[in-house]
Amino acid sequence: MPAFAWRLAPLSVFLLLACSKAPDPKPAPALPATGQSLPAASGSGAVSWFNGGVDAAFAEAARTNKPVFLYWGAEWCPYCNQVKATLFNRADFAERAKQFIPVELDGDSADGQKLASRFKVSGYPTMILFRPDGTELTRLPGEVDPQHYLQVLALGMNAGRPVKEVLAAALAGRPTTADDWRLLAYYPFDADEEQLVRKAALPATLAQLAASVPPAESALATRLALKAFIAQAQMTPQPTLASDAGAQLIEKLLADAAEARSLFDLLIIDPDKVVPLVTPSGGAARRALAQQWSQALERLTQDATLSTTDRLSALGARVALGKLEGATPVEPAQLRKQIQAADAATNNGFERQSVIYTAAGVLTDAGLLDDSDALLKAELKRSHAPYYFMRMLGGNAKKRGDTAAALKWYEDAWAASHGGATRLQWGTGYLNGLLDLTPDDAVRIEAAATRLLDEVASTPDAFYLRNRTALERSAKKLAAWHATGKHTASHAAIAAKARAVCKGLPSGDPQRPVCDAIAKTMG
Repeated sequence: MPAFAWRLAPLSVFLLLACSKAPDPKPAPALPATGQSLPAASGSGAVSWFNGGVDAAFAEAARTNKPVFLYWGAEWCPYCNQVKATLFNRADFAERAKQFIPVELDGDSADGQKLASRFKVSGYPTMILFRPDGTELTRLPGEVDPQHYLQVLALGMNAGRPVKEVLAAALAGRPTTADDWRLLAYYPFDADEEQLVRKAALPATLAQLAASVPPAESALATRLALKAFIAQAQMTPQPTLASDAGAQLIEKLLADAAEARSLFDLLIIDPDKVVPLVTPSGGAARRALAQQWSQALERLTQDATLSTTDRLSALGARVALGKLEGATPVEPAQLRKQIQAADAATNNGFERQSVIYTAAGVLTDAGLLDDSDALLKAELKRSHAPYYFMRMLGGNAKKRGDTAAALKWYEDAWAASHGGATRLQWGTGYLNGLLDLTPDDAVRIEAAATRLLDEVASTPDAFYLRNRTALERSAKKLAAWHATGKHTASHAAIAAKARAVCKGLPSGDPQRPVCDAIAKTMG
């Protein structure tokens, strides 16, 4: 799609949605307050994850004629831990799980990256629903509240056709039910590896869907329209599109507390990019929309029906909005107070992994690096995956310009990490840090690269999916390092080591050409 494709999208949908009188949106279902009365599953109510591997799970599904629910995650992943703390522990989810075969695919399992490549999943967490015969029905959102999630899960289980067919029918104007539209409106297009829609075509596709939603489902049209703006705002290079219709649509939904609550999962995504997209630069309209959005987010930070992580995400979105020209920044005292309260109130170990990650990120974005450091360091002894927070501490040190501290944290994080895929990703992170921050330290770079390649040689399926992506990124950095004409001897030793790793793979192994290509990229 050409760069000007947005101008060809049906912008009239936004004018229609912004200016017409839509039916009152259905109120968001009431949720128990986080930390007070979440219906946690326990005992016989706990989810019984399938024990036997992914292929065995599909065989069991075929035998029992049950769908398969595939969860792809990792121990350290903040939002995977959030899902465990706020969804998988619920009695109603455990009850629903009896109707399908729930199977977990861990990114660090022996064949995790290879299987993930087969199912086209990459980002953690990803959740997919399959028919008993293995046909993918739909992917499930990871950023909505549990009640909405369970509704979408039920829609997927009852769907008469895969979401791919539903999308084709909707775009072609063929008969589509209200449940079909709901499935599309909540579909995580950003987590399907562009299987349904190419990224470049996503804004126009979402706009077309929003324009096609029946009037009786106006809340879903608004959701799709807002998704279209977010997708467009995330394009690179950043587009320029001042749209009165878009601003009116957003102003209208922000003014309705119930509708804003139902769309909270979208309102926390890059508002600082969406506001400039739909308002002219430097004008009062931009400042007014940013202020209105910030006020809606402030209400969400106080909404006890949202999880602690979601409330902190709303706080982070306010921080981002406060950086726009003429906007009002969030006061540091307010940030500290809300984050201290979240820290003190969160006792679940899974939830803490998500809460501390989000809180520390908010502090960092606000420029409060010392506060972020203190929060992260305090969590190192408490977390089941402290190496994730070590890498964040490295990022904070890098922002300060403290190269030695940044590299020490990156190295410590690699040393503390475990699991094949995780260690490769953390190892490439340390190597990349060296190449970026101390490119003249050839001795240290050669040592890190050699150590990393030794781990690659001993890691099964080292050239699949996330492993492959991480190694390709480091190979490109090593090539750029070599292109400077310096450190020829060290680079030659690293390249020779990489070629030796490739030669160690069987000639018929599909990983062999991938490895060879990575070694060649190094130069």
